[in-house]
Amino acid sequence: MRRGELYWARLVPRSGSEQRGRRPVVVVSSDGLNDVAAWRSIIVVPVTTSARQVRRAPTTVPLSATETGLPQDSFVICHQITTLDRSKFEARIGELSRETMWQVEAAIAAACDLSLRGLRGDLP
Repeated sequence: MRRGELYWARLVPRSGSEQRGRRPVVVVSSDGLNDVAAWRSIIVVPVTTSARQVRRAPTTVPLSATETGLPQDSFVICHQITTLDRSKFEARIGELSRETMWQVEAAIAAACDLSLRGLRGDLP
């Protein structure tokens, strides 16, 4: 399991407006943690097909079905970052491009009011 990969996962139990059920998620936790088999918690952001999410920009990122291997165009919902136990992951779907993963990082930063300045050499 690597940062930037898409997986089918079971998001249950959940409550309220949290994304739930079997759905794609993007792994965002550090590969340093992901590589430790005894580390059971994986940080993810859920994916939805609801076009209503586009109005929540800048905390959502559109995903093309052709780029990702998803059944249809979708959106990463970066304002719903969560942690899942490894047992909730099912099949690997694919991997985000470097550019799309950067957009996910920027959307998480917007949702959490974080600054990416200085964390990456390619930022102004």
